[in-house]
Parts: sequence; C-alpha cells; structure tokens
Amino acid sequence: MNFLGSSGLQVSALSFGTMTFGGTDPYFGKIGVQQLAEATDIARAAIDAGVNLFDTADFYSSGQSEQTLGQALGSRRSEVLIATKLRYPMASGPNDAGLSRHHVIQACEASLRRLGTEHIDILYLHNIDPATPLEETMRALDDLVRAGKVRYLGLSNFPAWMVTKAAGISAAKGWERFICHQVHYSLACRDIESDLVPSALDAGVGHTIWSPLSGGLLSGKFRRDEQNPENTRRSRGFGDTVPVDDDVILDIVDVATDIANDRGCSVAQVALNWVVSRPTVSSVIVGARTKEQLLDNLGAASWELTTEEITRLDAVSEPKLPYPQWHNRIHTEDRRRGHDGRVMAGKESPGRRAQRLAAQA
Repeated sequence: MNFLGSSGLQVSALSFGTMTFGGTDPYFGKIGVQQLAEATDIARAAIDAGVNLFDTADFYSSGQSEQTLGQALGSRRSEVLIATKLRYPMASGPNDAGLSRHHVIQACEASLRRLGTEHIDILYLHNIDPATPLEETMRALDDLVRAGKVRYLGLSNFPAWMVTKAAGISAAKGWERFICHQVHYSLACRDIESDLVPSALDAGVGHTIWSPLSGGLLSGKFRRDEQNPENTRRSRGFGDTVPVDDDVILDIVDVATDIANDRGCSVAQVALNWVVSRPTVSSVIVGARTKEQLLDNLGAASWELTTEEITRLDAVSEPKLPYPQWHNRIHTEDRRRGHDGRVMAGKESPGRRAQRLAAQA
C-alpha cells in the first residue's frame, strides 16, 4: 500500500480501471464490452488480489461503467475505494458539461446514483475548463466534501501551473485541497517529468497513472519485424495514441523483453514495475479485458526492478527535455537532491550516465 500524495489515505500500488465496463457505445466499445457477470468476476478477482482502488468516470460509456461497477462491487463496496471523474458532457444542454458549480454538483449527484453509493472516495476533475474560474469549481468541490458526498479530491490532465495555482487557492481560502493528479505516464510517455513531477512534489500531490502501457504499445504484443496484432484498441481506432516514434517504442520493448526473459515474467509487468517505482506515483491504474490479463498485470506488484534494470529502462526511454528544463538540468547538478533529501553533488541521472558510458564504450 502507498499513501495517496501527502494525505493519510492508503491505496494499492496497482488499482483497477473500469473503462471496459459497459462499453456498448461506439467509442468505448472499442476497448471492451464487459457486462455485469464478467465485470463482477473481474472486480472480485482484483479485490482478492489486493486491489483496494477502483477507477471510473461518468463519461465512460455514458454512465454505464459507473453503474456496472457499483453493481459488480455489491456487498464488497465497503472493502474498496471508488474514484470517478466529471467534466465531459452527459447530455446536450448548455450546462451539462464543464466545471461550473452547476455541473460539478449535478454530475456528482448523478454519479452517486449510478454507483449506488452514499459517497465517492475520490472525485476527479477529468480535464480543464477554460470557461470557468478555478475558484468557482473549487468552492463547489469543497461544499461536496463538507456535505459528506465526497471524501477526497483529485485532478486529471491538468497543466503544472494549474496544479500549483489550485494548491495556493486551497491554502488561501481554507478549502479542501487536491491530493492526487491522474496523468498519463509510461516508458513511452515521460512528459510529466519536466513540470508535473516537480509541481506534484511541491504541492504534496500524488500521481495516479492512466495508460501505463501506453494503449498496449508496451504490453509485449508489438514487436520488431512482426506484424501488428489484430483485435487491439489501436487496430480498432481508439484515440489517445502516444505521439512517439515507432523505433523508440521498439527500442524500449527490446530492453523490456530482455529483462522479462531474465525475470521469467511478461513484458507488461516490466513496464508496469518501472512506473510503480517512480517517486511521485501513488497508484498505477491497470485495465483488463480478461481475468487472466488482470492477474498477470497485478503480478507486477509482487517484485521490484533492480537499480541496474531501472537504469537500462531509463536510458532507452529518456525523453528530450523542453526549455528551460534542459538548461536547468545542466546547471543545477550541484544542487539536486536525491529521494532521501541529500544533495547529489555533481551526480548524473541514471539515464544520462548510461548514455555517457555507452558513448565512451
């Protein structure tokens, strides 16, 4: 178990995402169409394996994911935490989307009904709303917490400056603060390291990770010199694809495959284990279309990568930093702190050191 950000709430290192529950609409049906019987079987298997956090959103299959999750948990609801999200349109009216006070409260009430629960453990803002002042949204969220309908608050897909701004508003107003930020993070997509990771550390916000296998690219199904597999979300045209060159993906998969072969585990477990090991990560959300796939993914929490293995994965996946991060990195090596708080005087990052040694060989 990990503490969620700087809060006292403990969550399993791997949590279960229920985007595949329901899935009868044209968009989310490309991922999965698990109906109640199958969803119940998978949810119980996840709980029995130690998962205590289930993630959903009102937008997933127009509420079907929430409804199916609530029914699948049934009497085991009290054993777990439920996280859901709001922001996207659930109807065609002008106030049926966004982060206005009206929609935040309306959407929360609707999620409670669909989930069949008296409270939501973690309520996320699913994305930003440029039309609504952040203060308006946060006051509505604070009211929901004080009313006992929501226990904790989270953000999702927000830029770093808004995470920092939200922390400042909470401190100034005495309102409930955001304890977590759900973001995309994987060996193939390390964008959060430039700004979002420092802002999270500063604000005491923990990261919960969506798509840690980058839409299946790091699952081991996609291999060099092999035809791409059929019947995947990518082959069915599901969005949110990672803008990374195929050669980079294949290089990462090559290293992960070598480690998996040495370990006797799946490539997916290697990729998941790397994300679990990162300093701001509180929980990594895994999804599964079958119970077998779920149990294999959850196996990533039963072992840890060695320092040498992490270094190899860091090196092959290290992204190009944007300005001013690349400039700051060069000129702050003498003042950087390690995870234990000590100054790492003159020390290189594992990825940069591996690249330098490889170039010298």
